[in-house]
Parts: sequence; C-alpha cells; structure tokens
Amino acid sequence: MLDGRRIVLGVTGGIAAYKAVEVCRRLVDAGAHVAPVLSEGALRFVGRTTFDALGSEKAHTSLWDDDHPIPHTDLGQTADLVLVAPATARLIGTYAAGISDDLLTNVLLATRAPVVLCPAMHTEMWEHPAVQDNLRTLAGRGVHLVAPEEGRLAGGDVGAGRLAAPATIVAAVERVLTEPDFAGLHVLVTAGGTREPIDPVRYLSNRSSGKQGHAIADEAARRGAKVTLVTTTDRGADAGVDVVRVQTAAEMAHAVLSRSEGCDVVVMAAAVADFRPVSVADRKIKKDVGVPQIVLEPTTDILAALGGRKRPGQTIVGFAAETDDVEANARAKLARKGADLVVANDVAAPNVGFEHDTNAVTIVSSTTTTPVALSDKRAIARAVLDAVLRTRSET
Repeated sequence: MLDGRRIVLGVTGGIAAYKAVEVCRRLVDAGAHVAPVLSEGALRFVGRTTFDALGSEKAHTSLWDDDHPIPHTDLGQTADLVLVAPATARLIGTYAAGISDDLLTNVLLATRAPVVLCPAMHTEMWEHPAVQDNLRTLAGRGVHLVAPEEGRLAGGDVGAGRLAAPATIVAAVERVLTEPDFAGLHVLVTAGGTREPIDPVRYLSNRSSGKQGHAIADEAARRGAKVTLVTTTDRGADAGVDVVRVQTAAEMAHAVLSRSEGCDVVVMAAAVADFRPVSVADRKIKKDVGVPQIVLEPTTDILAALGGRKRPGQTIVGFAAETDDVEANARAKLARKGADLVVANDVAAPNVGFEHDTNAVTIVSSTTTTPVALSDKRAIARAVLDAVLRTRSET
C-alpha cells in the first residue's frame, strides 16, 4: 500500500492521457497523496477539472500560475516518487537532455525522489533509435521504466507502444517504494483450487478463487523476491512473477516438487484436492445409465512432502481452511506436516476466505500465534510475508 506517500503524477500530451485518470484514482485508493502535474499537451486530451476532483490536491499546469512561487522545487523536494504516465517521446527526449521547458520537466530535474516513466507512443516512434537511446540513458541514471504493451493503438494500428495498464503502473510504483526485504530470496507460491476430472465434462473442485495466493506472489515480487507462482487460475500476476499454470493436484505436485529444492520459501496457499477419482471416463457419463459409483483415492500430500524434504534454510508455509477449532487444527497441521508456519482461517465466517476480496487469518508457528483481523487480501499477504521473515530470522 502507499499510505501517506506523496506522488507527483505527471501527464503528458498523448492519447493515452485518458488512462492517467484511472492511474490517479488507483493511487489515491491505495492511500497515496497525489499531486497531478499536467503538461500543456495533456490539457488537449484530458480536463484539469477531472484531476482536480480525483487527485489529493488541485492539478498543477504552469510554472507561473501556481500558489507557490517556485512550484517545481516544492513539488520535487516533497515528493516520495515522481510518476509520468503517459511519457511521450518528447518528454523522454527533453528529460534525457536535461532540458526544463515546462513545469513537469522542471519537477523532474528538481527532484531526488525515484522517477517512474511509462512510455506510450506509436510503434515506429517507440522503436526509433533516438527514443531507445534516450531510454537507455535514463535507465542508466536510475530512472525506472514501465515498458509499453502491445495492442491496439490510435488510428487502428496494432503493435508495441500502448501504455501499460493502470494496475501494472500502480504495481510498479508500489514496487519502487517497497523495501526490498525479500531481495535474494526465491519464493514459490501456489494458488487456486485444483480440478480433478470425472469425465470430459465434470470434475471435483472447491471454491478457491486463487486471490490470496496471487496477492502473496505479487507482494513477494514487490519486496524484491524472485517469484514462481503455480496457479490453477487464469488471473494475471505482477511483472516479475513467473507463472506456471496447472489444473490437477498431480500437475501441481509435479510443478511444486520439481522446483522446490531451489526455493528459499514455499507458500502453499492453493486449495489442493485431498481426493481424486480412481478412474476417469473418456466419454461423458450419461445420466440415463444411472447414478455412477465414483471411487476416490488420495492425492499427493504436497505440504507433507515439502516438510519431509525441507532443507536447511528453507521455510515452508501451509494454509488451513477450517470451520471449527481453527487454531487447534492449525497447530495439529503444523506438527503433522513439518511446516514452519500454518496460516489458518475460518471459512464459515462472513467475508473470509474463498471467493472474497477479504480474509481474516491466524498465523501459527511452533512458538507464536498471530491473529490478523479482517482485511483485504493484500494486507493478509503482507502479514504472511512479515511472519516468514520473522521465522527466518529466528532460525
């Protein structure tokens, strides 16, 4: 989260300026204090009044029409981060050359805060050697770049140069402003509910949406970890997260156990099926043949397998979805599986666990019990990773 962080949001004159409205809203929703700075060109695409309403203060547009006598130094010195979205080829070239010809470029030269540029332009402009040289120059000076995406561009063309999605931009800002306390660690996270086929149409599964596992993977990446996410969902992940998609418990077991040896932390947030059909019909089972007798067998207990092969310096985290005696069941699972931590929740409680955007958990280790009250799943992710660091510091 960005609680209390002061962010200057620079908007330049490209068609993608309309997306900066959503970026502004997301930053404010994340707790940031956003000071919009609009170039003259930006005002040809978006209205100042919009940013006046959505930002944390009125939009700034000129060196000369501001309440502060030297707005560029005031904005630059008080900012925790300067974000430019979209950043046009002109802005990139001007900034790389150290030229200050409007309020935004003055702010960029007058700040010692981190700077994040989000380029957006037509494909031919994006690929031009001068633009690429300027970007390399800025990157060499420590400027953070959020690369554009490929997609539909103004005029109907398709190619590279489309402004990154607002969610991607905000995640990049959070990553830059987050202490990299997981730097140097490889974290493997699982997410989602497995599907165990009965026939080509039907399967056994559960209500897991994968939101909590994805939140943990994204948070670990923001905190500097190398992250591998093994997931059963089609949900996206933050930049820097290596996504491995699976469906069944057997596929998840293979994906996790074949990679776990090289990981420092394994977080088993997925809801893995305990049982699967012994045999799978190769054709749809028709209801007119009567009720089928489905015989089940246990799946691989991935968490127990991880606990049994845990190497020195490795941290294993299990999850427990419970409906009764949450802490007692979590402690029993901790001992039985050989895990270092178990994150348990009462999925019978309102707004907790499966399919919700919120969760409430109890994090159990061999020596501690840490309750985390009902929060959004990103806050739960932070609490889980904080507990991982505490556990690692104690071993």
